[in-house]
Amino acid sequence: MTGQPYAVPVPKGYRIGPWEVREPLASGAFATVYDATRAADDGELPRRAALKFLATGTRTPRQLHHLRDLAEREVQLLRRLRSPRLIRMYDTLAVDDPDHPELDGATVLVLERAEGSLDAVLARTPSPEAGPALLAQICEGLHQLHHAGWVHGDLKPANVLLMADGSARLADFNLAAEMEGTHAYAPAFATPDYTPPELLWPEVDERGTRIRPSADVWAFGVLAHVVLTGEFPLPGGTSEARSDAAARYARGREELRLSPGLPDAWREIISDCLARTHEERTGRTAGTASLLRRVERVAGTSPAARLPRLRPYRLRRTARVSTLVAVALAAATASTMYAVREDDEPTYGYHRCPVASVCFFSEPNGGGEMCSWDRDDADWLSGADTCLWTRDRPVQSIFNNSSDDSTGLGAVAYFRGRDFTPVGEDVTRKNSRNRTGCTSQRNQGNLAGTYAPLSHKWIARC
Repeated sequence: MTGQPYAVPVPKGYRIGPWEVREPLASGAFATVYDATRAADDGELPRRAALKFLATGTRTPRQLHHLRDLAEREVQLLRRLRSPRLIRMYDTLAVDDPDHPELDGATVLVLERAEGSLDAVLARTPSPEAGPALLAQICEGLHQLHHAGWVHGDLKPANVLLMADGSARLADFNLAAEMEGTHAYAPAFATPDYTPPELLWPEVDERGTRIRPSADVWAFGVLAHVVLTGEFPLPGGTSEARSDAAARYARGREELRLSPGLPDAWREIISDCLARTHEERTGRTAGTASLLRRVERVAGTSPAARLPRLRPYRLRRTARVSTLVAVALAAATASTMYAVREDDEPTYGYHRCPVASVCFFSEPNGGGEMCSWDRDDADWLSGADTCLWTRDRPVQSIFNNSSDDSTGLGAVAYFRGRDFTPVGEDVTRKNSRNRTGCTSQRNQGNLAGTYAPLSHKWIARC
């Protein structure tokens, strides 16, 4: 990104709070994101993070009001919602530095550091092999937002971030809006290619544009078609031409031009997401909970059917894990810039774990061999779903992919003994409730890697 303009130029080495600014990661019209390292020792924060600087300083009063609104939307959502499919915010800071008027008063979001964006992956590898699994995670993120009463408002590949393990996170909530009855109110801004026809030329009042969850459903349909085929579902060589085609489509004078290579199941899902009107779209998708179940089945990430598993990727043990320069959040703008590192393809692991299961892996970050259950198994080495590789290898990582709150059993405890008992050194562990370890619902991570559990059970909480 050398030589490119930044919305908020911050010198390398600049200190704010416990953070030291490093290289720029991404920039948009009103914000720039920087890699940062923690200069002060703080055990509660990660060593590295992404700092999103929102512009202030020389802006006009009207621009400043708009920027404050964008920042407040993002901060409000990230403070109130915690989800494995939403990028995490650790802190918010304010710059107090009169010697740097271009920075003085700026709002800084301290965010979970991603390893890349879906936009950058698609620029290098159209129709990536892991696309269906990523779409399932993106849809899951939308469902989590909608279930909490929020609309994203700007879903697009640039706002889908990939973590070190290859899992997807939704990001950039500048345009997110909380529902008030049947509608929410968002700023009068959108990315045309991912905006439904009814919002391309909306009526705007003092509260902004009225938006509904069906707008995110349309955006997901467009995004799914782009991920699976490398093409937009409406014709046109430019964004403006495709917007005109969307308007004609909404009036019944243009048809969708879905790729002939789309599998029938995906064609049906995308057609439903891209229904002409909000009412028709809502009726055909029945909300993101129903849509998520359909997407998971087609992607092969649902335990409901014996669908072919996606090819497991082995995580390469290299000095540079990611395939991209770590791209974090940028401001809500269609002109976001990213730098791509020409390197290996991305690797994925945890996405193989079926919904409502707990999965153990023979390598860190969900790599290597896997075994999974949707119930208690007293013996890992016998039965229909075995873990024979644990005879001579330790378990290196775990993913608790349970999301059902109806039973009250969301955490998983695991034991070295075959009968839910500790063995050897586990017997002397304090405050362990006689278990080797425990992982909460929807959590994932690496284990010590010195033992192989032989049983597990679902419990209420760790």
